Amino acid sequence: MERFILIVDSFTAWVGKAFAWCILLLTAGVAYEVFVRYALRDPTSWAFDLSYMMYGSLFMMAGAYTLSRDGHVRGDVIFRLWKPKVQAAIELTLYFLFFFPGIIAFILAGTDYAAESWSYNYGTGEVSINSPANVPISQFKTVLPVAAGLLFLQGLAQVCRCIVCLKTGVWPEHLEDVEELEKVLTKEHQEREEEERRRAAAAGAAAGQGGA
Repeated sequence: MERFILIVDSFTAWVGKAFAWCILLLTAGVAYEVFVRYALRDPTSWAFDLSYMMYGSLFMMAGAYTLSRDGHVRGDVIFRLWKPKVQAAIELTLYFLFFFPGIIAFILAGTDYAAESWSYNYGTGEVSINSPANVPISQFKTVLPVAAGLLFLQGLAQVCRCIVCLKTGVWPEHLEDVEELEKVLTKEHQEREEEERRRAAAAGAAAGQGGA
């Protein structure tokens, strides 16, 4: 079960990091649009479509990755005060009551939405109505059921986490690959203070032995 959690966490992390590159395409597209619009007076017909497609894809495909890192917003004012086994029991119940029904509905609706989009123009796919460039949009709408499927898979891993916690009383560790700068600096400061205390203690012990 823990191996399954690790495999799913690693896979969703890979997907999230792969789609994180969308931010570079988004930045490059917006920067180019600003330049040609205001410097050359020749705005593009595709930059708006590029911006919402890249941001939307990044946002949707990072959902499973965020869940694997327990990074979604949680109102845990009371939840964090409970013992891990109580937390696991409540989370397990809520996953089956709310998460999985919602995600399954998301998968079904997203699949129909994407299939309808691909059926436009005699099966060649839908194009954007927001610009005269006729940018293809069906692949963007396909992101919806794919992202929902990843969330469902990660949800299974989270259920396994709950089961492991119910058995052991300890939450399985999350993979960590990104930390906020504030946490990094705080950790470094604590490590320096600990090192200084060890040195002071060692110096005091050496001085005591020398006096003896």
